[in-house]
Amino acid sequence: MHELHWGLPVIGYLFLAGLGAGALTVSATMVLRSGGTSGETFRLARYGALLAPLPLILGTGLIVFELGTFQAALATGDFGLFFRWINLFLTVNLSPMSLGSWVLALCIVASLIYAYTFLADGDAPDGAMAGLRRSLAWIGVPLGIAVAIYTGVLLGATPARPFWNTPMLAFLFLFSAMSTGIASILLVKALFGKGGAGEGATDTGGYVLTASDAVFIGLELLAVILFVMFAQLSVGNAGAAISVILPGGQYATLFWGVVVLLGLLIPAVIELKYVIPTLRNNVAYAMPRGIEILLCAVILLGGFVLRYVVVIAGQVTGPVGL
Repeated sequence: MHELHWGLPVIGYLFLAGLGAGALTVSATMVLRSGGTSGETFRLARYGALLAPLPLILGTGLIVFELGTFQAALATGDFGLFFRWINLFLTVNLSPMSLGSWVLALCIVASLIYAYTFLADGDAPDGAMAGLRRSLAWIGVPLGIAVAIYTGVLLGATPARPFWNTPMLAFLFLFSAMSTGIASILLVKALFGKGGAGEGATDTGGYVLTASDAVFIGLELLAVILFVMFAQLSVGNAGAAISVILPGGQYATLFWGVVVLLGLLIPAVIELKYVIPTLRNNVAYAMPRGIEILLCAVILLGGFVLRYVVVIAGQVTGPVGL
């Protein structure tokens, strides 16, 4: 039985940081794509902008807590240990931890200022902050993508863990981050939006986001296939490590049942059911609110369980080569 050093705080960090990065990237992309002048697009971009900093900050708090400095400070009475995490920024090198810490910090700062531009202007797309908002959107897209990729690189840069040590993990987490980011924006829209587009009218913003999510789910499914295939074709321990999620493995049900079936395939089928008629026949797009809420919920659940399975499976398969 292998000891689990990383648990829910790390899993929560990987999920929340990816979600926040995805929401920021999607929101910034919408601002750049529309010029920030479309009322409907502006509202969706605003949802993403106001949402993005929250999971980024919460996820960062979880990973700082996992470093053990808080527990050590309370146990020893040395309250200087509370601030040991600052060492991550005092040592600058090309390690994934050092580079990732700086990218994450810059992403949080940029997301907070970006969110402020929406608060300051309220519901006015062409307010005084429009220029700054667009400039920050140009910064937010690469920063969001970098953080989303980094959540996979953080694990993938561990050669002693064959389950993690594959470049496909970074792409898998990237596509999942974009999908969960879109799902979070659509969920906020469904819960707190002002209602649908009206009978016979197309929910253009919802259509664009849902169609985009279907694309990212397709890419995520491709990444899953390549992740498994490359591991099985590898010489060494990767094939044995991947067996824990293959049929008969201890995490096969969670991975294929919850992540792939419930979190990817079923949402993709539902999304395409509503997207394809609009795409092919110009039928008005309008997904019922209840279905939209349930759809977003299962996508977010699948994204969380994906990180859970990856983090735990990488540990139970054990270190090698040490």
